[in-house]
Amino acid sequence: MDYSEIYIARIRSLCRMRGLSVNKLAQMSGVKQSTLDNIMRGMTKNPRVKTLHKIALAFGMTLSEFLDFDELNRFAFDEDDME
Repeated sequence: MDYSEIYIARIRSLCRMRGLSVNKLAQMSGVKQSTLDNIMRGMTKNPRVKTLHKIALAFGMTLSEFLDFDELNRFAFDEDDME
C-alpha cells in the first residue's frame, strides 16, 4: 500500500465510523468537493497540510490525531520518495 492509499483508507474509515459521506465531509470541512474527490481517487498524491487539517477538524480531531494511526506510523518512505 502506498502513502496516498493509507490516508485515503483513513478518511474512508473515519467517514464510515461517523456515518458521513465524502460529500458531507467536503461540506463540513470547507474543502472543495473536487479537491476531496481528487484525494479520494488517488489523483492528488500529496494533499497540503492545510487541506488535511481542515479534514481533521471536520472529524473533530487535531491534525496530529488524524495522522496518528498504525498504518501510517509503520509506513517507510523509499529514498526515491524523499525528493
